[in-house]
Amino acid sequence: FQDQPIPQVGGVRRCRPQEEKERTKLRERQRRAITAKILAGLRRHGNYNLRVRADINDVIAALAREAGWVVLPDGTTFPSRSQGTKPIAGAATVVVSSTLSQLPAESGSPVSLGGGGISPVYRNTVDYNATHSKTPFVPTSSSQASGMMGDGAELPNDSLLGGSVDTVDDKQVVDMPAKLLERDFSGTPFVPVFVMLPVRAVVNKKCELADPDGLVRQLSILRSMNVDGIVVDCWWGIVEAHAPHDYNWNGYKMLFQIVREMKMKIQAVMSFHECGTNVGDDAFVPLPHWVAEIGQRNPDIFFTDRAGRRNPECLSWGVDKERVLGGRTAVEVYFDYMRSFRIEFHDYFENGIISMVVIGLGPRGELRYPSNPVKHGWRFPGIGEFQCYDRYLLKSLQRAAETRGHSFWGRGPENGGSYNSAPHETGFFCDGGDYDGHYGRFFLGWYSGVLLDHADRILSLARLVFGETRIVAKLPGIHWWYKTASHAAELTAGYNNSCNRDGYGAAMAVLKKHGTSALLFPNGEMDFSEEESLADPDGLAWQVTNCGWDSEVEMVLESSLPSNGGGYGYLVEKAKPLGHPDGKHFSSFTFLRLNPLVIMERHNLNEFESFVRKMHG
Repeated sequence: FQDQPIPQVGGVRRCRPQEEKERTKLRERQRRAITAKILAGLRRHGNYNLRVRADINDVIAALAREAGWVVLPDGTTFPSRSQGTKPIAGAATVVVSSTLSQLPAESGSPVSLGGGGISPVYRNTVDYNATHSKTPFVPTSSSQASGMMGDGAELPNDSLLGGSVDTVDDKQVVDMPAKLLERDFSGTPFVPVFVMLPVRAVVNKKCELADPDGLVRQLSILRSMNVDGIVVDCWWGIVEAHAPHDYNWNGYKMLFQIVREMKMKIQAVMSFHECGTNVGDDAFVPLPHWVAEIGQRNPDIFFTDRAGRRNPECLSWGVDKERVLGGRTAVEVYFDYMRSFRIEFHDYFENGIISMVVIGLGPRGELRYPSNPVKHGWRFPGIGEFQCYDRYLLKSLQRAAETRGHSFWGRGPENGGSYNSAPHETGFFCDGGDYDGHYGRFFLGWYSGVLLDHADRILSLARLVFGETRIVAKLPGIHWWYKTASHAAELTAGYNNSCNRDGYGAAMAVLKKHGTSALLFPNGEMDFSEEESLADPDGLAWQVTNCGWDSEVEMVLESSLPSNGGGYGYLVEKAKPLGHPDGKHFSSFTFLRLNPLVIMERHNLNEFESFVRKMHG
């Protein structure tokens, strides 16, 4: 076949399909690199209010709005201003159908101009345009719409709304002050707001309160803004640091006493993982010393990649039922720790001060494999690697293969690439790759099954320990390569969520079984191009959220990094989706890590206080 001449059509020499593919890939990489540089320059030097995950469409929309055009969320674009316009702060534009505006309010029309009201749907549309444009515009005495209708045409005015009405393509364009048209959150469901305390500034490695006076000052400010409570990591590596069953809760006792005097609530996180090796970590907290000593003698208690590199960030789920920790299994160690916490702070549970307990289920407390460790060279947007090569998990895989009747399947994939590979560079994750073959489906089913079995065991014991107290499991936000068929980064993390499967339904079933809420979920930690990583964080959030609600699992929202104030409106809209047919909303919000800028800067403090009011309805 290779010796055959290259086909010609109409005397023109055609490239082989493989050559065409390679040239297309090269052009696409060059285009994405240029796009990334344009976006970075506009964010840094152009003062454009672009979200972190902005793509080229956002840039075009921002430029169009700056030129005085109206750009709707669905991309519809039309002129609305003349050359003689002038910028006026606080103005916004809403587009309503001229036929609908004439209907009476009781007819079910979405808009009733005569009644002076406007539906939340159009408030939301106005809010989008107001917050995504650099400088809103309103028309002067003349407008571009009058030119469309002919010379001398008079435009109607609505004195009640305080703005003018233009007509464009059989629609009315109403210029209205943004203050009037903002979505009104009064009467919306109450969503409590909690702030997670930073690791470094709370309890040190001796389990002593690091800065009591500073903590009291910051908590006083949060309390004055009606923040409902705080979230604090209760580190296994601090409390049971030196010997098995030797628990030291002294620092947490002092902290909880301060919070109680402030009349605030507490969300306690059972943190069974290492801190200090991931984005956003501000301190280093290893696993207990006695666990590290056992790991030196038996490194298979830690997750292991194909090259044999160990990851001491958390214990492998292969030792959940193996008595390798001083005569105890990992599950027994977790159970004893949670029981000690419940006994030590019994009064706080009885009085409702501890309102929620987040159960650590993996790296960063999330229910996933540590498939993308920075310490092993992973960098965004690498697909990561499978973490199933310690002898306990390999033994489990071999048993599963023998049960299936294919003992040679008792091994990990050999063509899964490396930490920083892209899906199309591997034989396992590429389109039509082995992930969707007989062996691939078997392996991924076993791999995700181990994750779910681990969650099932730990959550059942947590429910036994904490009784009626609300318990929460944290889900990851592995959104890169979401737009590919294989969803490779999710597969290596343990979620079998390829394009023809729902990888989150089974996890929600486990959570519902134990009456557990789902914490959704750290994302947006990296400045990235969606085009380069084929990421879709909003699409993933939509899938997981609706999967949880369909499974009757309560959802808790968490912001991934300390906000500078620009993302508050987005977070409120996420927490309280507009127009959900069943009125679904997130039941709680967690602000991930206390940011000094929020406390010290007056502008940020006002923004945050307004955010809390909207969350409270």
